[in-house]
Amino acid sequence: VGSEMCIRDRPGIKEGAAKLIEKMKFISVIGPKDQLDTVTRQYLCRYEIQLENAMGELKHLNNITPNAELNPYREAAGRAAEIAALYGSKATTVRDMDVDTAMERITEVQNRIQKADRETDALEKELKKERGLLDAVSPYQELHFDISRILHFKEVRFRFGRLPVGYYERLKTYAYDDACTIFEKCKETEDYVWGVYFVPAAEAKKVDAIYASLHFERIHLEDAYEGTVDEACRELKEKTDALEQQITAVRAELAKELNGMSESISAASKTLAYESKLFDVRKLAAFTKAKNETFFILCGWMENKEADLLKKELEEDPDIFCTLEENPDRRVSIPPTRLKNPKLIKPFEMFIQMYGLPNYQEFDPTLFVALSYSIIFGAMFGDAGQGLVLLIGGYLLYHFKKINLAAVLSSCGFFSTIFGLLYGSVFGFEDWIPALWLRPTEAMTNLPVIGTLNTVFVVTITIGMGLILLTMIFHMINSLREKRPGEALFDTNGLAGFVFYGAVVAVIMLFMTGHTIPAAGVLVVMFVVPLLVIVCKEPLSALVEKKKYQDENGPVMFVVQGFFELFEVCLSYFSNTLSFVRIGAFAVSHAAMMQVVMMLAGAENGQAPNVIVVIVGNLVVMGMEGLIVGIQVFRLQYYEFFSRFYKGDGRKFEPYLSKEENI
Repeated sequence: VGSEMCIRDRPGIKEGAAKLIEKMKFISVIGPKDQLDTVTRQYLCRYEIQLENAMGELKHLNNITPNAELNPYREAAGRAAEIAALYGSKATTVRDMDVDTAMERITEVQNRIQKADRETDALEKELKKERGLLDAVSPYQELHFDISRILHFKEVRFRFGRLPVGYYERLKTYAYDDACTIFEKCKETEDYVWGVYFVPAAEAKKVDAIYASLHFERIHLEDAYEGTVDEACRELKEKTDALEQQITAVRAELAKELNGMSESISAASKTLAYESKLFDVRKLAAFTKAKNETFFILCGWMENKEADLLKKELEEDPDIFCTLEENPDRRVSIPPTRLKNPKLIKPFEMFIQMYGLPNYQEFDPTLFVALSYSIIFGAMFGDAGQGLVLLIGGYLLYHFKKINLAAVLSSCGFFSTIFGLLYGSVFGFEDWIPALWLRPTEAMTNLPVIGTLNTVFVVTITIGMGLILLTMIFHMINSLREKRPGEALFDTNGLAGFVFYGAVVAVIMLFMTGHTIPAAGVLVVMFVVPLLVIVCKEPLSALVEKKKYQDENGPVMFVVQGFFELFEVCLSYFSNTLSFVRIGAFAVSHAAMMQVVMMLAGAENGQAPNVIVVIVGNLVVMGMEGLIVGIQVFRLQYYEFFSRFYKGDGRKFEPYLSKEENI
């Protein structure tokens, strides 16, 4: 029961993990089986550890067995959670009750609830019966006869029921032609006529057939009424009201009694839930025998600092053995991911979690997303006044409601304010302050071959090309950390793609600025060689990674396939670059929309603008365009950036007991 049972993180992972991802260690704890509860309560419950299934982690051991004990607290904890949801106190957060007292309290409360349920069930059963009698007889309140006497007729048959309104006129004809039946109308609604007909016993079959042809629906009344229909209804209504009051009183008494016990109910629920979860640690443990004694084995991931503290603490216990093994071949699970970002950018983690957490070796893109999302949003939604509204409104909403999206909105508002100052726009007014940079709808740039083009478009495309190159660098970093040098060197987003696309960007920039373009030989090396390397990615990767490469399609198909791959690569580079035009397009459209608002408000005529129109127009533009811009920036993050360097296949660090549960 030594080092073979203890495993540590893979060599190189610790040093290679991104600094914004918590470093993890894989720890194993071993000790006598009768010490498992002690270890769980005295040590593990004070740290955050993601326990792994020891049976799965220790597949190389043959003499280990899983736990076969049933959790004695699970059922009680489930009942306690249901009771606490109804009668518990939300203010209770501390477990201040021992498990025996908690079991007794929940049993006591459950017995009280069951007693109240039996009482209400009996009352509700009687109430249902009385309501049924009332519903059956209430349509016949216009029948001013003693209903109990009608129900005891012997020579005259009676039939209570209803028939459709359309057949009621036909019934009159039959009733007039055949004097052996009388129909007493009691109630008429939009669809039905309710009543009762009488017929001599000898003529009952004939008359019943006539009424059946008129779609008469018979309703049977029980022999449980006294007096006239009015009297019977009043009596039944009094009974149902009294029963409802009794049911309400029983429930109110129960609620009052249990609400007085709310704190103890919550404490009992939390205690039982905690005890149940602690006992379930056994499900994740493995057990083995050595020298006629049974030992437990627990395995899991912990943050570096906490793992070192736990190991140091366990070293003082002579019965417990804890170690951090460096052999990665005996570990099944991969390190989980716990992001560690500053509070300022932490709300942007929701975008990362929606796409998928980075794996342990991957670059955490939260900082990149926070900056790029906010800056691009500000460039597309540049207005100092509207930006301040988003900044302040988002901050207040996040401060009081802790909504991450509000914090993102506040950050976007900050950069919208900055770009609004650069554009010289405040709530759509472009004559209040001078533009520190340019006016999006007015600034133009002359370019060779292309001619005159909006300056904002030129700048945003340039920024887009820079961002594409940056994401290629991220891809190379991730590939090297994951021990995939072939991807880092020869992929379209690796070094080969970086050289090719960087060369294209450099040539375009030189040409547009009037500088001399490199010689043809240099261009061939910069353009052709990287493309050929991309085509030969698979054999070159196999060579670098010392793997055997087999081409199953032959050299001809390799060339054909490579040609179409190159075409697709070049097309994707071109389309990805042009997609950044939308940044400038939205910056221009935002300014244009605000010009329309100013026109509608009358500001274009040199007169004082209509304040209401200005306010409503700003609100409409903020709501409509703000939503569209947010979605477009979101799309850029996922489809233009993440698709180049980010996999997001990590698994979340989920401690068996959080720090809040360990209180």
